[in-house]
Amino acid sequence: MADQFDLECRDVVKTFGQFKAVDKVSLTIPPGSFFSILGPSGCGKTTLLRMLAGFIEPTAGDILIKGKSVLGVAPNRRPVNMVFQHLALFPMMNVAQNVAYGLRRRGVDRATIDKKVAETLARVGLPDSGTKQIHQLSGGQKQRIAIARCLVLEPAVLLLDEPLGALDLKLREHMKVELKQLQHEIGTTFVYITHDQSEALVMSDQVAVMNAGRFEQVGTPQELYYKPDTPFVAGFVGESNRWQGTLETIADGQAIIRLDSGGVIYTDPEQVANITHGVGQRMDVFVRPEAITITAKGQDGPAAAPGVNAMQGRVENLLFNGAASSVQLRETTTGHEMNVALPQTGAFAGLRNGDELDLSWSAGQTKCFAVTKTGAASASASASAEAVA
Repeated sequence: MADQFDLECRDVVKTFGQFKAVDKVSLTIPPGSFFSILGPSGCGKTTLLRMLAGFIEPTAGDILIKGKSVLGVAPNRRPVNMVFQHLALFPMMNVAQNVAYGLRRRGVDRATIDKKVAETLARVGLPDSGTKQIHQLSGGQKQRIAIARCLVLEPAVLLLDEPLGALDLKLREHMKVELKQLQHEIGTTFVYITHDQSEALVMSDQVAVMNAGRFEQVGTPQELYYKPDTPFVAGFVGESNRWQGTLETIADGQAIIRLDSGGVIYTDPEQVANITHGVGQRMDVFVRPEAITITAKGQDGPAAAPGVNAMQGRVENLLFNGAASSVQLRETTTGHEMNVALPQTGAFAGLRNGDELDLSWSAGQTKCFAVTKTGAASASASASAEAVA
């Protein structure tokens, strides 16, 4: 039933002239969830958020909060509140005055305001900060005060519009954990808009990946990463090496794809089940950098096992990033560029440009998608999305 959900969208559409910014989006968010909408710039996520907040009305469809339609309901009368990217705290007011602002606008009496402000500051972990000025707060504390100012009004849903975008990298990484923990403690439903996949994956219970006004996939972070439904999701969430080719054979529960650049790729039975057009079908193929095992050229390794994908590559660039270090290679037969995560054992600390390596990965680590007209468009959009992400 609709009242089982804090928020529901039913085939929501928003057009601006001939342009369709949001195209039949549907979602259901149960109480107490951290739900993120992830996508590149221009995909429609901010437009959708503005409709949820009531700043603009849908062209078609319905939006329900706690089971009741809010179409035509003014923003200040909806049981939602919003945290903006730049927080919009009032510098001339102290912390308690900022948090109390919405209650004063509603005409709440002073005693009730004082009680609610104190309770809310305690909920966000800043119980003794009421008399502080905004300029005395750290970036993370300002973030919590912006959230407290919304929570004091007891919204059913808290909308967050890329609120970490203005923070420096180290603080942003810290605030991902802070926000996730805070949402878990207070239990209010969060709907979080971001183009940063790391934010969405780290914090969310569910993520909707948005592209060209539509949801490509809605699922847990693990489902999006390990079991993408579309080429766009496979290319946008995380990093992937990508090829195109043609399905050559299906035998013994395994598919062989002949790459356009030469060579073959093996996939497992689960992927074969997704191939509905048979031999000759055009395919998009994705492999995660961390799925690839590297060994020094000529050494015995996983590449010798039957049915395992095997290539050789020449090192072109070493990218040191601590635990996320990787190596860029060029496959020696096809000339295809590849990115491979470096193991943290230190075994390859002496790698140099020009070194040759054996590369291998299991058939089960190969994700492939039959290319249709829609799929081809999605794959193209994936490349564009990666450029702006």
